[in-house]
Amino acid sequence: MIAIILTEWLEFAVRWFHIITAIAWIGSSFYFIALDLGLKKNKSLPDGVIGEEWQVHGGGFYNIQKYSIAPPNLPKDLIWFKWESYSTWLSGFFLLAIVYYGGADIYLIDREIADINSYQAILISLVSILLGWVIYNSACKSPLGSNSNFLMLILFFFLIFLSWFYTSIFSGRAAFLHLGAITATLMTANVFFIIIPNQKIVVSDLKAGRTPDPKYGIIAKQRSTHNNYLTLPVIFFMLSNHYPLAFGSELNWVIAPLVFLLGVSIRHYFNTYHATKKKLYWTWIITFFIFALIIVLSTYKKNNETLAENIKDVERVYSLEIVELTNEVHDIISARCSMCHAREPLWDGYLNAPNGFVIESKEDIIKHAEKVYLHSAISRAMPPNNISYMEEIERFTIQYWYENKNTDD
Repeated sequence: MIAIILTEWLEFAVRWFHIITAIAWIGSSFYFIALDLGLKKNKSLPDGVIGEEWQVHGGGFYNIQKYSIAPPNLPKDLIWFKWESYSTWLSGFFLLAIVYYGGADIYLIDREIADINSYQAILISLVSILLGWVIYNSACKSPLGSNSNFLMLILFFFLIFLSWFYTSIFSGRAAFLHLGAITATLMTANVFFIIIPNQKIVVSDLKAGRTPDPKYGIIAKQRSTHNNYLTLPVIFFMLSNHYPLAFGSELNWVIAPLVFLLGVSIRHYFNTYHATKKKLYWTWIITFFIFALIIVLSTYKKNNETLAENIKDVERVYSLEIVELTNEVHDIISARCSMCHAREPLWDGYLNAPNGFVIESKEDIIKHAEKVYLHSAISRAMPPNNISYMEEIERFTIQYWYENKNTDD
């Protein structure tokens, strides 16, 4: 029991730390992109300064200037923005290890998708995240990198492939988590391997009395821009494990790439506004259209062959009265869900029902009917990785019960 309690609090602490560092990293990223795009030129600026911006905050005024390459004299106190990124990635990876590697049988593996063991799943996770960075970095350094728009298009198709790959190997929840993890890895690796080293080269040249090569700033700027457009999708994937319609739908592999397009359209509006003060309202039209498409895709359910082969079971469900359906749904929940979602869970590792969600009695089921419907009928989020082998006819029964239960209310 002590081990369970300590593990639970460790996960909470790491998650808390991860969110704090992510806020710091994302906040500084948004700030500097907005600052960079909002710089103004004037003739009174010192040599080498390409723009400045006046800001007011907390009752004070700030005058910020940006040099095209570097100042002629290196300041003594130079602040480096890197630890926010590193801390976010390290805490995120630690959280991935605690939750998904430590609980691989529940959260990582879905044997209805791929019949693999925990060690294979963890190895695939680690290797794919590493290879994702290698492929991305190689593309950026190749001749493709000279054309930013074409490079972004290639990278989008790479993300489509990753979406298909992860949803073909892992559970929907883990697939979305890994899309977030690999994206965050690209962003942090950009900082660790490209942006900071390039800045250090410039600093070394200044200290040695050499004129820094502007190419290092150009490369760093490209990677920083990539990070800016990837930020919103990462946040979406961080939150997605709480929303089964996102990760648990049958077309989750299509939804994931659309999330990246959402991030691009939203950031394009704000980036353009910060740079030119133009309000590109058409980007919001595209954003809402993509989001509406995601909603439609999240509720799509293809004709299930299992149900078609068992038409007698389907017809039997149709013939039941609401009271009989409620009894049947209670039996299904008792058999498939109550080992965890009970007042005293029987599943090893649980002292309390996950998220305090108890569905033991008929009253519990009726009270939480909407969540039962979303998690186990419309999506396949529950049982996690179908660990208790809920059958398609049972999911159909829950769906039919929910959609018709109010007819006699």
